[in-house]
Parts: sequence; structure tokens; C-alpha cells
Amino acid sequence: MNLPPLKLGKKTAEIPIIQGGMGVGISWEKLAGAVAKEGAVGVVSAVGTGYRHPNLVKRDKFGRPIGSIYTHNKEALTRIIQDAKRISEGRGLIGVNILCAITDYGRVARDAVEAGADLIISGAGLPLRLPEYVDGADVALVPIVSSARALNLICRTWEKKYKRLPDAVVLEGPKSGGHQGFKYEECFMEEYQLENLFPSVLEEAQKWGGIPVIVAGGIWSYKDILFYINQGAAGVQMATRFIATHECDAPLIYKEVLLNAEEEDIILLKSPVGYPLRVIRTPFVERLLAGYNGWNGCVSHCITPCNKGEEAKKVGFCIADRLGAAWLGNYEEGIFISGANGYLLKKQGIISVKELLEMLTGKRPDPTVEGLTVNA
Repeated sequence: MNLPPLKLGKKTAEIPIIQGGMGVGISWEKLAGAVAKEGAVGVVSAVGTGYRHPNLVKRDKFGRPIGSIYTHNKEALTRIIQDAKRISEGRGLIGVNILCAITDYGRVARDAVEAGADLIISGAGLPLRLPEYVDGADVALVPIVSSARALNLICRTWEKKYKRLPDAVVLEGPKSGGHQGFKYEECFMEEYQLENLFPSVLEEAQKWGGIPVIVAGGIWSYKDILFYINQGAAGVQMATRFIATHECDAPLIYKEVLLNAEEEDIILLKSPVGYPLRVIRTPFVERLLAGYNGWNGCVSHCITPCNKGEEAKKVGFCIADRLGAAWLGNYEEGIFISGANGYLLKKQGIISVKELLEMLTGKRPDPTVEGLTVNA
């Protein structure tokens, strides 16, 4: 079966696959540009862009960007988006993922628009004011939700205040990498699994004129994609599989950590953001679980829920510091993120984005799916 194109506002991608945004430094211009070049949707992460172009920002003696204006830096984000578009050669779409929880959220949304993003994807909280920051620009707005209730609240708020609705919505289940939109215990409960949340969110989207629903969180294979397309989804968002590609912006050590991970190595941690965080067991994580507190003070002021380091101190780490360390290739001190199915990557190895998308569209055999059931 040929997959249908994905319409996002006034723009269309040939392949209904969105490469999920991964920060710090996992999806920047190389990955997003390569994905778009193949006709899908490449997504740049707006988190920690100061790490990508350190010459543009003020840093402390450890190389950490100082303050939100340099951590989530406008000039760096602009350069990343424009480089991604150059790599894409005019194909596909280039989006930006912006966490609602980051400091200067509105400013970063405006930065993304000015830099020429085709769409903004936004979660880790409800982006109730997002339309206000884009001021009528020709950019598709795609909130991330974990329930029909959240979608209803966004639609009611946007329609009343801004006279617009989302161009699409991402429903993210609790098997994704990074931050979850659920309490810890809910991540393992049957009623909160993606396949069980999907029908109610699709029904809610239909009530608002047929908003396209994109599913995420555990989507792994062509078989998974077909299952949800046939159930009424407009497309899928996937992140973890794209880490094991040559074009992924992550350092080689990051890719190797995922390729060596076993299923039991992928766990949930408490995070300064206030949501459970899915990561891989590494030396720093092991020390953290043993009671170590690795917080070194707040320098980046990266997220508002952290309250300038108060929450980071409680959970034992600064999320910006540890993701930044992973981007810099520091295995001992970094935090490395993976979706629940990341342990399957060892069957794939590191391949090109083109090869991966051929697997995900049914044009090439997929070595990771033997015995894998839908969304398992």
C-alpha cells in the first residue's frame, strides 16, 4: 500500500512521517534536512541551540550557555533551520519542535517563524497561547496532546481567542523517548496506551472539522504505520529510529549507547520538567538511582517549571546540562534518551535516512520487525 501524503495547513509532505524533534542536538540541520529531502517532515529541536553554535553565545567555563537567551538562541536556531532547508533541496517540510516548558517560549516561537519554519510542533504542556506568538504567519501549528480532553481545551481556547484551530494534532502515547505527558504509573496502564487513546482523540478531532491526527509514541515499523493509517490517522511521528542514521546530528557515542541498549536498560526518571523522562541506563543514571545528586547550579535557566534550578536540585540533575553533555559526547556524565523500543535498533545498525524511510514505507525489508506486533 502506498502511504497517503500528509497535509499540514497549506503545505503537503509526500510521505506522512514526521521525524520527531530531539534535543539537545539530536535533530538539528543534518537529520531534519535529510528527512525532508526524502519527502517527509524533518523537525529541528529548538532546545539548547546555543550548544550547536557556541561561537554565537556567552558560555561559562564549562562551556554551558548562560541564560535562556543564549541556551535557546535565536541566531543559532535561524542558522539551523536555514541549513536544514538548504540540505532538503526544496523537498519535504522543515518543522521546529518547541517545548511549552522552555523559558522564553513565545520568543522562540517567533524566532522559528522568522527563520522560515514550515510548521511548529509543541508539547510538554498545552500550547494555549501559541497562535498569539506567530501573528498570522503562514506556519502550520501542531500541538502535542495525550488525551481528547486536552485537544478539546486547545481547540476551544484557540477558536475563542485567535479564531483558528490546529492544522494537525500529534497524539503521543507513553512509549516515546524523552518527556511523557502522563504520570509515572499511567505510562504502564492499559487505558493510557496509544491504541486505546486514539479512538477518542480521533473522534474529538472530527468534531472540530476533521483536524488531522498524527500518532506518536511507540510507532516503529511500516506495519504500525499502516495500522494507524487504516484506523483514520493522517500520519505518524517517529524519533528514536532516526537516531541510528548516518545523518543524525548526535555524536557517534550517542548512537552506540542506543545500539548497545537492552530492553531493561530503558527506564523512566523523574525530571526537572515535571514529567517522567525515558532514558537509557548509563553511568550517570546509575549514580542518580543510587542517590547521587549531580546538580551543579542553574546556569542556563532553560525551563520555567524548574524554577531556576529548584526542581533540578530536588531530582539531582539539570536537564540542560545532562543533555548538553550527551551532545558533547560525554558518556559518563550525559543523559541519553530513547523510546521504549530503542533496544531493537541493534538489529538495524546505523543506516542512511533514505534506507530507513524505504523500510518505513514498505519498500525495503526491515530487520527489526521479526516477531514485533503492532505498536509493541
